[in-house]
Amino acid sequence: MSSMSADITVARPYASAVFSQARQENDLKSWSEMLATMSAIVTDASVDEFIRNPLVSRGLLADLVLDVAGASLTETARNFVRVLAENDRLAVLPEVIVLFDRLKAEAENWVDVEIISAYPLDDAQDQQTLVRALERRFRRAVNITFHVDPDLIGGAVVRVGDVVIDGSVRAGLAQMATELRH
Repeated sequence: MSSMSADITVARPYASAVFSQARQENDLKSWSEMLATMSAIVTDASVDEFIRNPLVSRGLLADLVLDVAGASLTETARNFVRVLAENDRLAVLPEVIVLFDRLKAEAENWVDVEIISAYPLDDAQDQQTLVRALERRFRRAVNITFHVDPDLIGGAVVRVGDVVIDGSVRAGLAQMATELRH
């Protein structure tokens, strides 16, 4: 098992607990913002160094994160930081927010879609047609980000969570090369 998937596995119960709390408070947006703040703090190189140092007490780590966060966290969120620190889990905060945001998107019935194309999709009409097609395909609202990768040669790659639809010319050429070798 890779480190990232191990971190996701460890983060899952924390993300579920925070999501339940956020729904109970009817405040998914604020919790998403607070988790982003916490994650930014623990991924800072100097803070990460403290987290990985076994000589630094868990209480001191919690205090460090809480001091940096200041007033941006509610008391419940501050308690969450303390629980993570006590359980030596501050390092999984980046995964907690990824999982939380997936749960939030599902609850709000939308999905993030990343489209990587060989050329910019400048025509608003083409973008709207694509949005409508993806909304029909995934049966939910979509939040699309566009990126350009000239290495694709032509076509596009669509990423929706763990689903990747590769309609690029590069992928077609790679498939053709594989078939020719056999």
